[in-house]
Amino acid sequence: MTALDPTTRELLEKAEFVAIVTQGPDGPHLVGNWGDYARRIGIDETRIVLPAGYYKRTEENLKRDDRIQLMAASRGVRGSRGPGQGGVVFGKGSVQTEGEFAARAKAVFPWARGALVIDVERCEMQL
Repeated sequence: MTALDPTTRELLEKAEFVAIVTQGPDGPHLVGNWGDYARRIGIDETRIVLPAGYYKRTEENLKRDDRIQLMAASRGVRGSRGPGQGGVVFGKGSVQTEGEFAARAKAVFPWARGALVIDVERCEMQL
């Protein structure tokens, strides 16, 4: 696993919303989550944890192909050409309904059925 670089870490700390992409049998599948949800459960050097409410199709996709992308952006992060920066985190993901991460998600968000856990492989800037 690769550590989150400082710019991506700052994006995740300031993003209001994140977009999450998995590969479905008929093409890409897109879902979202609030940025502060990840901050409340856990962002560390190599892992991002989000609450998983419904996410049934996301879970099915990850069982077939565990590749996942998470895109975040913030005008509050200085970009290479001015205000605003965006980036994509590439990694391996899973929806966990038991264990440490699921318990952490359920403790913070009682509606969660578990946690979407992303093990970071690399990060790329978009802006």
